[in-house]
Amino acid sequence: MRLSQDYKKEAINILIGFSVLLFPFFETSYLLLAFLAGTLVVSRINPDSDIFKFLARDSETRSGKLTGLVQLFITTGILLLVSLILGEERFPLFIIGSALAITAFGQGATGIFSFIEHMYKPDTPESRHRLASAKSSIVFLTAGGSFAFLASAWIWMWGNTLSNESFGMLFFLAILGAITGALLGSIIISEENIILPFGSAMTMLLFYTFGFSYYVETWYLVKVLFLAFALGYLAYKVRIADISAMLSATLLGVVIIISSGLDWFFILLSFFLLGGVFTRYKYSYKLARGIAEGKGGVRGYKNVFSNSLAALSLSVAYGVFPSHGEILLAAFLGSVATAAGDTLASEIGETYRGEPRMITTFKKVPAGTDGGISILGEGASLFGSSVIALLAFMFIHNDINLVAAVVAGGFIGTNIDSVFGATFQQKGYLSNNGVNLFATISGALISGIIYYMLGS
Repeated sequence: MRLSQDYKKEAINILIGFSVLLFPFFETSYLLLAFLAGTLVVSRINPDSDIFKFLARDSETRSGKLTGLVQLFITTGILLLVSLILGEERFPLFIIGSALAITAFGQGATGIFSFIEHMYKPDTPESRHRLASAKSSIVFLTAGGSFAFLASAWIWMWGNTLSNESFGMLFFLAILGAITGALLGSIIISEENIILPFGSAMTMLLFYTFGFSYYVETWYLVKVLFLAFALGYLAYKVRIADISAMLSATLLGVVIIISSGLDWFFILLSFFLLGGVFTRYKYSYKLARGIAEGKGGVRGYKNVFSNSLAALSLSVAYGVFPSHGEILLAAFLGSVATAAGDTLASEIGETYRGEPRMITTFKKVPAGTDGGISILGEGASLFGSSVIALLAFMFIHNDINLVAAVVAGGFIGTNIDSVFGATFQQKGYLSNNGVNLFATISGALISGIIYYMLGS
């Protein structure tokens, strides 16, 4: 009986998703009123009523509020309001419909899948988490992405001609939105219907503003998605990444390959492989000293984005502004070289038998202290930066000036990371992930400037 009730609740999610079929036939203002009215109606359902018991999940039964449905309705209403203010040309209705479909169909399908997968397993917080496994992530991506594309195509074709270009764009946006939704779902433990649709919509809107410069042939995009997810899944299976990092890597892979090419993604992937290998380097020794990476060296989404956000932005910029390609390439490589240099400096430098010194005062400090440097760590930083530069020389652009700029940017960026660690991080103004982000931005700027100066 309990299982039957759970299926019914997920079916309601899916039924709400079918409301996107009505989007082409009503003005945005009427749709806004409908979702606001739905918010008011659902929020006022009596917790003791049979309707409430039918709709509520376990957490909602305990709180006495239908939080999930209220959040979904009000978030969709807010997106419709923004579209009404900005105009449908700037924030088109098909993006809102796609975001609603991703949340409704993606969550509904993964909910049903989770019930089946954990039917004979103990009831734990992990088993109740929708995206607790790679399999459930695949279900979310497949269901959410497919129905998001169908919803956007349905809405689009009532006001526009569905050409090859628009078909490719809609499919590309649906895939990006679904990956974003799956990623956010893997991060959020509680039932949450605000961040998922809003995050998916904002990602799709961002790339929609780039116009048809991001037209992607559909079969090529499928292959790119498969490759990016397969590599992320492999990292998850060998315990380099958790679920959130796997999905983060998938999103990064799709965007970078589409924006700038497979070779750029290969460079970023090389950094993750280097980091994964050297995180395990003398791990028992580092663990015994209390300075090893947590969770057995498994990386999460924060680590992925803090080290890759600068590279991702530069890759997208390359796709939008190809005329500035060489400078953007140098900056991209500088950010990756900084990430690689910093990771190796930490993971190898922490095995230094002597006492490291604080980069700002050169006083001896305990191993693992933020801002501490050693000869071994500095050498590892130079090695990591050089590996990225040489790979770029072999596979992207055989320019010795580029190699010099990337090595210099990566090495200097790594030491800027140490300076930030010794100052802002120790004082609590920045976390380690914040320091990584600013360091990779610094490395990108330095490499770009040096490469420009060498070439002028």
